[in-house]
Amino acid sequence: MKLLINLIRNLLGGIIATIDFVTRGSKLKRTAEAQQQVEAELEKLSLFQFFACPFCIKTRRAMHKLNLPMVKRNASQGSPFRNELLQGGGKIKTPCLRIEKDDGVEWLYESSEIISYLEKRLKNADTVFL
Repeated sequence: MKLLINLIRNLLGGIIATIDFVTRGSKLKRTAEAQQQVEAELEKLSLFQFFACPFCIKTRRAMHKLNLPMVKRNASQGSPFRNELLQGGGKIKTPCLRIEKDDGVEWLYESSEIISYLEKRLKNADTVFL
């Protein structure tokens, strides 16, 4: 029974991911300098995710729209990033944004909170948009 549920979940997730890829809109355009600034900020961030998770797809879609080429880490069974997520964040739940700060690391769960954080931090008035 559990195998059947996993199969259905993965099949539906794959369909959702395909639809997301096909219907994805255009990226936010910035000047080259502004994009470099954004990418420098992204070096402090990484997204722990499952490929077929609808909430991860929602987060990746927002990242694409905001033109945020961030490191994505697969936290599925058998991945070395799964243990990093458990040790650092305290639970295996995705999506999870790992935020490196001067005083340590913050782990942010929930797709809506992650998207809001990224919009506030990386789509601000200091960045020049085309």
